[in-house]
Amino acid sequence: MDLRHGRARTPALVDADVPAAVGHTLDQILRERLGAARDIDATFADDVARRVARFTLDGGKRMRSQFLWWSLRACGGPADAARTEAALRLAAGLELIQTCALVHDDVMDGSPLRRGGASVHRDLSAQYARPDGAERAFGRSAAILVGDLALAWADDVVAATALSPPAERRVRELWRAMRTEMVAGQYLDLHGQATDARSVSRAIRTASLKSALYSVERPLALGAAVAEADEAATGALCSAGRCAGLAFQLRDDLLGAFGDPRRTGKPSGEDLREGKLTYLVEVARARAVAAADHRALALLESAVGNREASDDELDRVRDVLVATGARTAVQDKIQRLAERGLRCLDGAALTAHAAPRLRGLLGAAAGVPLAEAAAPPGPEHSTAGTGPDPVRPSSGAGRR
Repeated sequence: MDLRHGRARTPALVDADVPAAVGHTLDQILRERLGAARDIDATFADDVARRVARFTLDGGKRMRSQFLWWSLRACGGPADAARTEAALRLAAGLELIQTCALVHDDVMDGSPLRRGGASVHRDLSAQYARPDGAERAFGRSAAILVGDLALAWADDVVAATALSPPAERRVRELWRAMRTEMVAGQYLDLHGQATDARSVSRAIRTASLKSALYSVERPLALGAAVAEADEAATGALCSAGRCAGLAFQLRDDLLGAFGDPRRTGKPSGEDLREGKLTYLVEVARARAVAAADHRALALLESAVGNREASDDELDRVRDVLVATGARTAVQDKIQRLAERGLRCLDGAALTAHAAPRLRGLLGAAAGVPLAEAAAPPGPEHSTAGTGPDPVRPSSGAGRR
C-alpha cells in the first residue's frame, strides 16, 4: 500500500513511516484550504496561504507528530480506522501550529534563515523589493499573517477531528493549554531580553514553556488522550516527555551557540546576538560571578544581546562558555534529563511493539544515540551528552 496514492492507512502502514503518513494527511488538508483561499482572493492565496502550505510540508522532522503517534501506539491504540485518522489529523494540527511558532519566532528575532533557506519574512520582502527599503516592514507584517493563518488552520483541523467524548474533552483541554503555554514562553523570552530579568531558574522556566512542553510532553499527552489511556500510563509518558523536552531545548541552545549552520539551517551565534535567555548563558554568568571572573562577566555583558557583535566577539563568548564549564554543565544536565526521562517509562504498561520506538524518539530528542535509548538503562548504561502547487507528501527532513 502506498500513502501517496490515498490508499487505506492501517496502523501498521503508519508505523512504517509516520512522517509520510502525516505528510499525506497534511497534503489533503492543505489542498482543501488552498482551494478555499483561492475562492477568497488569488493574491492572498498565492502570497499567504501557499506559504503556509509550503513551509509546513517542505521541512521539519515531524518530531511532534511521531511523539503523538507512538504514544498512542504505546498505550495500546489505535484499534480502528477512525482512531488512526483522528491521530493523523491531530498530528497535522501540531505541524501547523509549529509553522505558526517558527514563522513568528523568526519575525521577532529578525532571523534571515530557516531550514537552510530564507525565512518567511525575508522571502516576502524579497518578492516585493522596493528602492526605499519599505519591503522589510511589509515582509514582517505579512509573515505575521502567515503565522496567524497557520494557527487558525491548526485550530480548524483539531475542531473538525472526530473523537470519542472522553478523548475529545481531554484533547481540547490539552490543546488550549499548549497554545497558551507557547505564548507565555515566547513572552518570557522577550521579557528577559527587554528587562535583563535573568537567572538560571528563569531560563529553565522559559525553556520549559517555550519549547519543552509543546515539543514533547503535550504531543505525548495528546496521543495518550486519543488512546484513552489510564492515568498511570499518561503520567509516565508526560513525566518522560517533560524531561526529554527540556533536554531537547537545552540541546537546541547548545546548537544555537556552537552549531554548524550547514547542519542546523540557522546562523550560528544568533541567539547570543539577540540576547536570548538561555540556560547555557545563565550558567556561564553565574559561574563567572562565583569565580569573580570580571573579564568573562564584562564580555558576556557587552557581547550577549549586542546585535552588532562581531564574529570575533562571539568566538570569545564561546570561549567563556567553555572556560566557565557552562557548556559541559549543560551537556551533563541533558544527559541526566535523558536518563531520567527514559526511566519514567520503565514502570509503565506500554505495548512491546511501540515502547522501543518511543524510547528511541525520546533519546533522539535529547541527543542520546538511538541504540542506547532503545534499551532500558541498567547499571552500566551511559549516555552521550554531547509557481507550482507546493502541496505534496513530505518525509519531513530538516531541522525542527
